[in-house]
Amino acid sequence: MTGSNWSVPETEVVQRIRERLDADGTDVLATVVDIEGNAYRRPGAKMLLDEGGEGVGSITAGCLEDELASVADEVRDTGEPRLVTYDLMEGEEEVWGLGIGCNGVIEILLEPLTETYRPAVEAFTDGRDVAVVTVLDGGDGPLERGDRAYYDPAEGSLSAPDGDADAWPTAALSTPAAEFADRGRGGTVTVDGATLFVDGLSAPPELVVFGTGHDVGPVTELAAKNDFRVTVVGFRGAVDLVARFPAADRTLTTSPGTLATDIDLGDDTYAVVMTHNFVDDRLTVEALLDASVPYVGLMGPRDRFEEVLAAFEEEGQTFTDDDLAPLYTPIGLDLGGGSPYQIAHSIVAEVLAVVNDRTPRHLQARAGPIHDRVDVDAEAGASPR
Repeated sequence: MTGSNWSVPETEVVQRIRERLDADGTDVLATVVDIEGNAYRRPGAKMLLDEGGEGVGSITAGCLEDELASVADEVRDTGEPRLVTYDLMEGEEEVWGLGIGCNGVIEILLEPLTETYRPAVEAFTDGRDVAVVTVLDGGDGPLERGDRAYYDPAEGSLSAPDGDADAWPTAALSTPAAEFADRGRGGTVTVDGATLFVDGLSAPPELVVFGTGHDVGPVTELAAKNDFRVTVVGFRGAVDLVARFPAADRTLTTSPGTLATDIDLGDDTYAVVMTHNFVDDRLTVEALLDASVPYVGLMGPRDRFEEVLAAFEEEGQTFTDDDLAPLYTPIGLDLGGGSPYQIAHSIVAEVLAVVNDRTPRHLQARAGPIHDRVDVDAEAGASPR
């Protein structure tokens, strides 16, 4: 497995899964389903292994990927899913010969990639939230390991692409499945004696970058690597946006006065304004604040924004503190860097903090686990494990 394949964004892993569903051969999907203690990745982290032993995606810091390739061969030969547990606590070298010291126990489901996973990638590609429910242990009920169903939070319904939906405890699953789908997190629940892994695949957040300067390139590239769907918007037609910003998912040339009709701005849209044009910045910020997007980052010094506010006041328009709450200017976290990529890192890091509802600080100052645990309200016999 190459370093470049290990470090790909989650969006690229899902895209590769979609491609491999239409290809020859049998790939094996490995998913972290449970963690005790600390681990590099959270439940829901995925890696896809092909018949040549190559993997795409990561589930550890590189500790188990080679080991899992061997297990994947067994899964491929038998056609049956396997649930394996690795104890990576310090002092377990005699068990695995790894000496990793991650201080955690990781449970991983390996299963042949089949058509039963297609609804997940289609929902993800279409920008729809979905919860993938996979049986780890059916207990004494009708479900078996590897059986799969999907919960659609928009419809409040559960469907089984290759089985009987009535065999699934839909009522008990609805609350945890909706929560995991909304949060984009995964977790294990026990319902009526069956152990189920609920994997929430939430649609990637949208980052819209306004501007066509060369400093937009690093922001676009880093945002794409951090699982944003990136749109670059230009206000002048002279620049080939596709060629200049290959990391963007789409590009658009429009005018500040028609943003509200040309771009779908919503609760899951985050905006970075870096046109370096005073009038374009002012009109763009106005449109974004009117659309109530959760984040508007404006490039430029604080004094320049004061000039923007003064221009609004001259037109008789004022903003309250609540109106300006989504606005971050100067944009970015104070990381101290000044090169184009250092500036881009500070910008993307700030957007990530807002998306994840975090106050940026050193991890050593954080009490408790690095990754949030999702506590679901289990009903009708469902309980998180």
